[in-house]
Amino acid sequence: MNELGNMLRMLGVTANYKCYSQTIFATSLAAQQPDSLLLVTKRLYPVVAREHQTTWQAVERNIRLAADKAWHCNPGLLSSLAGYPLAEKPTAAQFIAILAAGDTQPVRC
Repeated sequence: MNELGNMLRMLGVTANYKCYSQTIFATSLAAQQPDSLLLVTKRLYPVVAREHQTTWQAVERNIRLAADKAWHCNPGLLSSLAGYPLAEKPTAAQFIAILAAGDTQPVRC
């Protein structure tokens, strides 16, 4: 399995959640096109939504679920990935940015 998938599992996000594949795809896109993180609802989420045949709102909700799961299951690892102590759960966009910063290779779903 890929490195990002392993990282998500260590954060408590497993493949049985829709957010798993959507987070991997969004992170891959963000790593390839960092500017997409500036307008996630206009650039990033719609692309992920089309790929997964859903709405951008559902994508955002699912990635929020992944961030919430990671925050509750392994906040230490999440802070370590961020590179600074997190005082609160990251937003969906922040979660993607944290993961994308550590993702050195494009991920295909």
